[in-house]
Amino acid sequence: MLALGMFAIGTDNFVVAGILPAVAASLHTSVSLAGQMVTVYALSYAVMAPIMAAVAGSWPRKLLLVSALGIFVVGNVISAVATDLNTVLFSRALAGLGAAMFAPTALGVATLLADPAKRGRALSTVTAGLAAATALGAPIGTFIGGFGSWRTTLWFVAVLGLVSMVGVWTMLRSVPQPARFTLRERLAPVRDIRIALTLLTSMFAFGGFLMVYTYAGLVLYRVTSGDERILAGMLLVWGFAATAGTMLAGRLVDRFDSRSIVNAALCVAIINFCALPWTSAYLASALVALAIWGLIGWGLIVPQQHRLVKIAPQVAPLVLALNNTATYGGLACSGVLGGLVLLFVDARYLSLVGALLIAMALVLAAATPKSSGRRSVQLKASQPGAPFRS
Repeated sequence: MLALGMFAIGTDNFVVAGILPAVAASLHTSVSLAGQMVTVYALSYAVMAPIMAAVAGSWPRKLLLVSALGIFVVGNVISAVATDLNTVLFSRALAGLGAAMFAPTALGVATLLADPAKRGRALSTVTAGLAAATALGAPIGTFIGGFGSWRTTLWFVAVLGLVSMVGVWTMLRSVPQPARFTLRERLAPVRDIRIALTLLTSMFAFGGFLMVYTYAGLVLYRVTSGDERILAGMLLVWGFAATAGTMLAGRLVDRFDSRSIVNAALCVAIINFCALPWTSAYLASALVALAIWGLIGWGLIVPQQHRLVKIAPQVAPLVLALNNTATYGGLACSGVLGGLVLLFVDARYLSLVGALLIAMALVLAAATPKSSGRRSVQLKASQPGAPFRS
């Protein structure tokens, strides 16, 4: 049920890209303004995840998970029935709050319930819900929207969240309270320059990657001609490539230096995005570009996580949570920037701006020192001996 919740959250995050033109037409607004649905959701998640983790640290885990999914469902229901953009944006912020409360808690619960020797598998099982949303949830939601409307897609997401909420309430057993960290303690690792630069790398890289994804309906319009079913099929290719990239990256970081993998991946991504204005004009070349984009984009997550854990293994859950916040922060900023760019530039050239952001990520990655010259940040849990909570 935790994995299903992650699937619902991931689907809600990525499915909007496929329905933006329909939302804009229905609400009589521009695609640039409708694109702020992604920005508001991602910004709410990025800002509220560390805040709610600190504020709700004393809540029973089961109650927190059910409450989070309830807020998430309500947010999507409001989006599905909204008749104006302001209401849609408010509801997206509400859904983002629910996601911010659920995702870190679900990962923490998976860690607490699993046998210490199998915690990695437990985390991967929960995270698999997010990967599945990338490969299946978003394309399925877009496909549903092609037969019904964008509102049908959001009802689909709300039902996924509701089923997960009922499942957590009825099937999850009592979970022990984890160690607590204040908001200040959670942000303490950022004082290490290596962690700060690695987080900025994630923010700029995924800002570039997801800017183009947010407006994929426009970027790929020459191939899809506005048909959401064709777009869904293309996003399915992207999603499967993303899943394969995540799995492949796990093997690569065990054999090669993660810093080299990140630098190589960013270089390939820059070339791919610079060519996208021309490769996106034809179905075959567009599918190749999407496959490369999926492999590289999502494959970057694992070596970035590996770098952070290597820098600060004693606070690994905290720095991984910060990396998640940085990723969503990049998504939020890219939605705004992409919307502004589209006011002045043809959508086919949006990938060039994405390539610029990825190039900035490459500079930050290369500038990250191997050693900070001082001891890594140390945190003491409020409950000695209790496991860290992400």
